[in-house]
Amino acid sequence: MDCCDSATQNLTHRPSSIVARCRTGMAIVMLLVSSSVTNPIAAQEAAPANPPARGPSMQDRQLAQIISQLMPRQHVSSRELDDQISQRALDLYLNMLDPLKIYFLQGDVDQFRQYEASIDDLVKRGDINPAYVIFNRFTKRVDERVAMAMQLLDQDFDFTKEESIVVDPDQAQYARNDAEARDRWRKQIKYAMLLLMDDDKTAEEAKDQLRRRYQRYARRWKDTDSDDLLEMYLTSVTSGFDPHSTYMSPGTLEDFRIQMRLNLEGIGAALREKDGNTVVSSVIPGGAADKDGRLKPDDVIVSVGQGDNGESVDIVEMPLKDVVDLIRGKAGTTVRLGVKPGGVSAVEEYKIIRAQVELEESAARGEVLEHQVPGVNQALKIGYINLPSFYLDMEKARDGGDADYRSSTRDVRKILDDFRAKGVAGVVLDLSKNGGGSLTEAITLTGLFIDHGPVVQVKDSRGNVTKYDDDEHGVAWDGPLVVLTSKLSASASEILAGAIRDYRRGIVIGDPNTHGKGTVQTLVDIGEALFSNQRANLGALKVTLQKFYLPDGESTQLKGVPADIVLPSIIAKMDVGESDLDYAIEFDRVPAKRHDLYSLVPRSMVDQLRRNSQMRVQQNDEFTDLLRRIELYVRQKERDTLSINEEEFKARRKELEAAEEDDKLAEEMSEPSDKIYPDSFYYDEVMNITYEYIQALRAQNLARLN
Repeated sequence: MDCCDSATQNLTHRPSSIVARCRTGMAIVMLLVSSSVTNPIAAQEAAPANPPARGPSMQDRQLAQIISQLMPRQHVSSRELDDQISQRALDLYLNMLDPLKIYFLQGDVDQFRQYEASIDDLVKRGDINPAYVIFNRFTKRVDERVAMAMQLLDQDFDFTKEESIVVDPDQAQYARNDAEARDRWRKQIKYAMLLLMDDDKTAEEAKDQLRRRYQRYARRWKDTDSDDLLEMYLTSVTSGFDPHSTYMSPGTLEDFRIQMRLNLEGIGAALREKDGNTVVSSVIPGGAADKDGRLKPDDVIVSVGQGDNGESVDIVEMPLKDVVDLIRGKAGTTVRLGVKPGGVSAVEEYKIIRAQVELEESAARGEVLEHQVPGVNQALKIGYINLPSFYLDMEKARDGGDADYRSSTRDVRKILDDFRAKGVAGVVLDLSKNGGGSLTEAITLTGLFIDHGPVVQVKDSRGNVTKYDDDEHGVAWDGPLVVLTSKLSASASEILAGAIRDYRRGIVIGDPNTHGKGTVQTLVDIGEALFSNQRANLGALKVTLQKFYLPDGESTQLKGVPADIVLPSIIAKMDVGESDLDYAIEFDRVPAKRHDLYSLVPRSMVDQLRRNSQMRVQQNDEFTDLLRRIELYVRQKERDTLSINEEEFKARRKELEAAEEDDKLAEEMSEPSDKIYPDSFYYDEVMNITYEYIQALRAQNLARLN
């Protein structure tokens, strides 16, 4: 079993192939090389092989019926396709087409509300006509708005006028008439021009780029084929159950299969589309972007250039699959990314040399550090383990012929053996960039720190709960243990951190909570399910079929695993958690399982460690600066509106640039992977807490089971 999609379970030994899918739980695309795409720009401009029809085909109708039957049967909730899912499906479909509410009129949406309580019944009958009715109206509105934009771009704009633009899609309203739509678009264009002129373009250059952008956007929707339309509509239905359940069209499924067969070459990142922008979901340990060290989750990519001097292509409003085609490429080639760090800063160009993800770079690595708390003369040896993923070479392990197969548990055991030989006083296990991986490895690796007992419970769609134990008695390390987590720690990471916390085996330090992905998905090949073979490619259903729970019965879903001691972090403020997704499955509980309780985390001791840490953080200039930058980031990020007065716009930019002059944005997460221990003020405080924790345990002689 794997914490990730079961479709990739045979690849769980390849940590780079699973981290991206587990880490965020979002709709993302791996950036892998495809030998069939030799000219990404040409591929992006190519006409579709299957242009949209006037209405759904008989096969489309049959697929809709099949999906309507599979979802209630397979989904962990066992819920029916009902009126609530219908309402969600309509909202999701409208949001896919028009996330910023700048194309449809309010009257259009009012008409579409007739489907709000009937999509479920229609899909069950194989009727997907609403998909075409809404889409045809949308393309009509796109043509009207693009024509309107072209007229507006021929005019001059007054950048001294006191005006603002709504940037929060949840706060935006549909225009009531063409006059309101025109005014919205005038402001949209002004804002877009300010952004482009801020990147040293003249007003005319900015207008020319916008003309090309809007024309490309209109072509994008005209080129939408019936398979893509069916995928969008049925995914709107399945995502009404939860954000990880989606329908893959035959083309998407074939692309997925190709990617799984290819070498992991590219920049090593996962992307998602949000409000017309390409947003970084995760950076894969051992990949080119990880080694470069600059690209971060929540960054927005706005342009892509090939080689050292190739023309940069504007990718705003470009389909995600086309963006991927532009970014991926062979190892050794160069790609240039125009990036807005955190989505709120000025555009910076990152030149990254594509490379193959190296297993060694994403494997467990350890280092022994001599550390002492300020004001204390005695130094202690602390063992630090950097674990980016839970990996297992399944083929070699299953075959049994190679006794030296790689696994995260085996590698960590060797590191712990080395630590003991060197006389370390405590261990820090860093899961702050670990997006998950093999569930088997999460269980066995947890077993290195507990004697035996339940590690995780799994509930299926029938409500059956199965517990998975560490069956091997004995431990590899019985001393003080600190687990470092962040909002990026997901899936298998949350299982280990949660079990350590339930057993009171060690303390958890980091962001307030981990990612909160407590579900597992499977990929159902529809052709294979119907005909017991894969000759008929009818696409696939990715469906959430199981849910994880900790030994004490709490789910890791949505809430994640809380930290015992919280440290300031920009990552914690980013929209990269499960709770940031629409219609995420709710948190719940199952009965707790009996297990040992260690006496290594007395509440009074943790409270004192927390107070001491807070005092050090308050007196540390670098943490003070980090808190200032976090406040600025949150303030900019949470604005519902932005001024499009040029003077105010530039003042805001200067504020951001001043913060970035010596910015160590998310420095605690930004060290490239060629360095085992990230030597920064953040990690220095982690070591301070660990040091005091070791000394407190020694003072109370706490190291045995109750």
